[in-house]
Amino acid sequence: MIFTELELAGAYVLDLERREDERGFFARAWCADELDEHGLETRLVQANVSWNRHKGTVRGMHMQEPPHAEVKVIRATRGAVYDVIVDLRDGSPTRGRWVGVELSAENGRAVYVPEGFAHGYQTLTDDAETFYLVSEFYAPGAERGYRWDDPGFGIEWPQPEGAIVSEKDASWPDWTG
Repeated sequence: MIFTELELAGAYVLDLERREDERGFFARAWCADELDEHGLETRLVQANVSWNRHKGTVRGMHMQEPPHAEVKVIRATRGAVYDVIVDLRDGSPTRGRWVGVELSAENGRAVYVPEGFAHGYQTLTDDAETFYLVSEFYAPGAERGYRWDDPGFGIEWPQPEGAIVSEKDASWPDWTG
């Protein structure tokens, strides 16, 4: 695995280190030892799949509050998404800042999202699917979210006009910092 730290401390892009030959390639997509060497969470309790019918679909911005705060590792397994994380950790020098990464079945990239970050994405293709590894069980009472188009975040989505957003995600409050 190839680890590239993002501008938000503790968040990483995880690239596949492909071993290729005439058959195709083989790559390790998860290795607890390698994550541990980088000081990252290795505990996994859930794996989730999200399928999205239409290009422009937005899911987010989601998180869980302590003691159910979760680390997520997200990969696109079909199509492509623009994956966005926002640092909401108290005391973090990058609190309130966001970063976006294109994840696709073709590039094989994943994003490691630390606890205390809100997460969401917008699909760049029809028929896009994401696969999540999660460190904590879903706890409905700990679920939090913020509007995907919150002006306080200023996220530059690839397709803000005509975005397809669930009623629940559209009704999340703005982040007050």
